Amino acid sequence: MTNTDRTEKTEEGRVADMQGSDWWRRADWWRGAAIYQVYVRSFADGNGDGTGDLAGLRAHLRHIADLGMDAIWLNPWYPSPMADSGYDVADYRDIEPAFGTLGEAEEFVREAHELGLKVIIDIVPNHASDRHPWFVQALADGPGSPARERFWFRPGRGEHGELPPNDWQSRFGGPAWTRVPDGEWYLHLYAPEQPDLNWSNPDVPAEFDEVLRFWFDRGIDGFRIDVADGLVKDPDLPDVHGRDTIPLPYSDMDGVHEIYRRWRAIADSYPEPKVFVGEMWLPDPERFALYLRPDELHSAFNFDFLSCPWDAEKLRGVIDATLSAHAIVGAPATWVLSNHDVTRHVTRYGRDDTSFGFDDRKHGVPTDPVLGTRRARAAALLSMALPGGVYVYQGEELGLPEVEDLPDAVRQDPVFARTGGADIGRDGCRVPMPWSGAQPPFGFNDTGAAPWLPQPSPWAGLTVAAQSGVDGSMLEFYRAALHLRRSLDAFGDGPLTWLDGLPEGVLGFARTDGIACVVNLSDGTVDLPAHQEVLLASQELEGTLLPADSAAWLRLT
Repeated sequence: MTNTDRTEKTEEGRVADMQGSDWWRRADWWRGAAIYQVYVRSFADGNGDGTGDLAGLRAHLRHIADLGMDAIWLNPWYPSPMADSGYDVADYRDIEPAFGTLGEAEEFVREAHELGLKVIIDIVPNHASDRHPWFVQALADGPGSPARERFWFRPGRGEHGELPPNDWQSRFGGPAWTRVPDGEWYLHLYAPEQPDLNWSNPDVPAEFDEVLRFWFDRGIDGFRIDVADGLVKDPDLPDVHGRDTIPLPYSDMDGVHEIYRRWRAIADSYPEPKVFVGEMWLPDPERFALYLRPDELHSAFNFDFLSCPWDAEKLRGVIDATLSAHAIVGAPATWVLSNHDVTRHVTRYGRDDTSFGFDDRKHGVPTDPVLGTRRARAAALLSMALPGGVYVYQGEELGLPEVEDLPDAVRQDPVFARTGGADIGRDGCRVPMPWSGAQPPFGFNDTGAAPWLPQPSPWAGLTVAAQSGVDGSMLEFYRAALHLRRSLDAFGDGPLTWLDGLPEGVLGFARTDGIACVVNLSDGTVDLPAHQEVLLASQELEGTLLPADSAAWLRLT
């Protein structure tokens, strides 16, 4: 059984279901929510200038609601020079003019709530823009000034201060220090346009307290915290070359937890539940779990699952480790397959090596798009069936692949420039959404203006319009899966029990009420466990056989 008989309800009916759902109103909605990631710049262009904006997002909110989502997470929408696609924030209390106005943002929040969608926005506390008034003042006031204490300014090493203060490297490539005309250096763990904030200076935590309240007061339901592990640095700024211990002096320092306890107190002071989601790439699951203690963050992204290859034994190991670490602190896990920083999983899963790592994105490595799409459908059912919350990155529901052949001239990711092209960066997963039509801009706007990144011509068959109402399409499959997930009490937060006696290369687990998920990662067909009903399958079944690289949701006997 595929999704044939689960896509007949009208869009209005599906949205009405969500508005009437008790799940959305629960104080702990975030423990099992399905959350849709919107990369604003690439979602929809309402004013026809080639850049996605709030007008375009508001016009397509029904698409997100129709999928069966509980919440939206937006990448940064603040004023920014866009040196790093908005992660270089110049003003934390306003909206980037290319995206719209503060008034439009408030209307968007109201409209999303009317459709039963919570709203989570990015906050970027590790660094600001070099155009932020604080940094402009720091440059003007000079060495030793109070303004410079809000950042990490230091004299250089060497006879004339010509060498950086230490050997730290930027995560975008090259040194993590830039020298200013008066001779001092400032720290930027990312691009030079993103100076790191000094959280040991009392001005910084006080400022972010007010930023949180500013947006909470406007109805925002939560924040996704960028670089959540990186805010606190060792004040001695020691070299890291040859260091073989963790944490590093700029990541996962113990002092960061004091910040989140302070933030949690602010969130808990509101009558409506407010949530925090952390972005931490940490190798130690026990230290990862410390961020999720009851008085800190509510949840965090599970990147071990995203990075794991398409292998039954390894996936089970990651799932077990994730659930065990979260159980210690009573926090829900999250499951994510793609986002704005990583190679889209349709492309990853079509390669011989299906893992992901920032040290080698495998750009240009051959991929089989048919195989990748097949596995992506199975992975979707797996991720949606696991205990906790699930994230869907825009375009994932269309089966969009990574665009790896963008011309160098259009690439905007600072990773590309900082590595001299050795790493082509993240632009390929940020290409604007295709909505309709047979040629670019595929309904991204109504004016025909070229999007800020070019879309591939073959995407004509992947648009929302081309897939809507088409049985077996990726879009209708996602709609069916997400609505079914929402309707079953077994999914979302709760227990998991592994099924015994399955063939090698097959994962199977039961949730409550006899609902189970079986994923066949082997090369051949396998028998399904005894069951009353197949609720949904990622591919057509062969009787009671589950084909290779497929998954099914079952009601067990």
